[in-house]
Amino acid sequence: QVQLIESGGGLVQAGGSLSLSCAASGPTFSTYFLGWFRQAPGNEREFVAVISWSGSDTNYADSVKGRFTISRDNAKNTVYLQMTSLKPEDTAVYYCAAGVGDYSVPVVLDSTQYNYWGQGTQVTVSS
Repeated sequence: QVQLIESGGGLVQAGGSLSLSCAASGPTFSTYFLGWFRQAPGNEREFVAVISWSGSDTNYADSVKGRFTISRDNAKNTVYLQMTSLKPEDTAVYYCAAGVGDYSVPVVLDSTQYNYWGQGTQVTVSS
């Protein structure tokens, strides 16, 4: 069983930066692929970024590529999402999630492939 707790959300002006963290409990954290998803009001939850258990593989949504960076520290049981050049359309509740199994695309882009979810953290980007 893995429990995920996000932190770092808040209000930022367009063009600014924000860093999210997701701390996990559980002895097998390093075996999970970890993803970030987001959901804006009235929208479906969408994929943002994912990282493999070793950190050697990452994938990003086209909308955030070049602006967001996902990383993980297995020694600290934490996954990060560094967000730069933020836009108002990045406003959403951001969720981290953990999944079991092989890292393969497009499987890891699919929210239904994740076994554990955090409670979410709000990110608001003002124009």
